Amino acid sequence: MLPATIATSVAPETTAKVGRLLNGSLASAEARLASIGRLNDRCRHGLDRTARIMVTRSCLGTFASGDGAMEIVVQARLYAAIRHHVFADADAAERDRGNFEFEGTTVYFKIDYYDAAFEYGSEDPADASITRRVLTIIVREDL
Repeated sequence: MLPATIATSVAPETTAKVGRLLNGSLASAEARLASIGRLNDRCRHGLDRTARIMVTRSCLGTFASGDGAMEIVVQARLYAAIRHHVFADADAAERDRGNFEFEGTTVYFKIDYYDAAFEYGSEDPADASITRRVLTIIVREDL
C-alpha cells in the first residue's frame, strides 16, 4: 500500500522530469561507451599516435624462440591478428579486451587507460586529450 501512496503523491511533472533524466543519463552512458569503443578501435588499428603496444617476453618466447628477427615478425603478425579481431556482442561496447588463437595458442589482449604521463589511470577514458592507451598482448602464462 505504501508504494501506491508514494506514486499518487508525486506530481506528473516531477515523474516526467525524472524519466527524462534517467533516459538522458542512459543515453549519455551509451554515448560514452561508444566513444571509448571508437578510441579503442583506433588504438587496435594503429591510428592512435599516443598509444603504446606491449608484448610480454613469455608471449614472444612462445612464438619466436629468442630469435631477434623472428620476434619482430611475430609482433607484426600478432598485431595484425588483433586488428582483424571480431568481438562478440557481449564485448562489443568498449572493445578493450579479447582473445584469439595464434599458432595453436590462445593469445589475450587488453587495452588500459592512463593519464598523459603514463603514471596513473585516466580520469576519463572517453576523452582522448587526457587519455593514453596501452595495448598489452599476453599468453596464458602471463595471467
